[in-house]
Amino acid sequence: MDKILKGIMKYRCETKEQMVKQFLKVQDNPTPKAIFFTCIDSRMIPTRFTSTNVGDMFIVRNAGNIIPHSQHFLDELTTNEPAALELGCVVNDIRHVIVCGHSDCKAINLLYKLQDVNFASQDNRRISPLRAWLCTHAFTSLEKFQQLELTDHNKPLLFQAETPLRKFVAYIDPENKFDLEDKLSQINTLQQLQNIASYGFLRNRLQKHELHLHALWFDIYTGEIYYFSRAAKRFVLINEETFVKLLKEVEKYYS
Repeated sequence: MDKILKGIMKYRCETKEQMVKQFLKVQDNPTPKAIFFTCIDSRMIPTRFTSTNVGDMFIVRNAGNIIPHSQHFLDELTTNEPAALELGCVVNDIRHVIVCGHSDCKAINLLYKLQDVNFASQDNRRISPLRAWLCTHAFTSLEKFQQLELTDHNKPLLFQAETPLRKFVAYIDPENKFDLEDKLSQINTLQQLQNIASYGFLRNRLQKHELHLHALWFDIYTGEIYYFSRAAKRFVLINEETFVKLLKEVEKYYS
């Protein structure tokens, strides 16, 4: 708390006045452009690595950047993540949803360990809300990872896109740069796009291409950010060489 209180005083002295001006600028007509789902990991600071500002995005965080599939909820009426989707996409007419995973994700590292039957037992789930959360809402990601392992990590995976008839292919870490848990993290990030598309209250907007789903992946060891390119069928590093090409892809498919 010492650090928090000192930080608040620093904010009062150095940035409060400027932030209040920004709040006043957007209060009557806030125009957020995206909903950004990411992990609660303290190393993930999305407004900093996307250079976004007050009013630009809704940000939703949980362990493992997971959006539960609608099949888990009666009439889609329960839990924070679909409520955030409705508030953003329906109430505020936001047209872009971004899911951002990251390397060395502690939740995903635990998900990887849940391949052990004893570790994932009902008794262990009862004493661990995190294990219960992952077993309930992230096992589909683990199953896709196991599919990848059966092909020695060389074959692509298939994911549902915005509608049941739209699919996209994904090669996971074809250069084999990352460890197994990070491969699982990338799969989990893409699986959330499929989960988002399962919600009935978004179906009409998705079918009419009025709502677009994106995936980012952040490597905390290098600070590099990857964008999942459906054209390239893989996560592509965003840098000076790829930026223009990725921008054209986004403008073509998602504008």
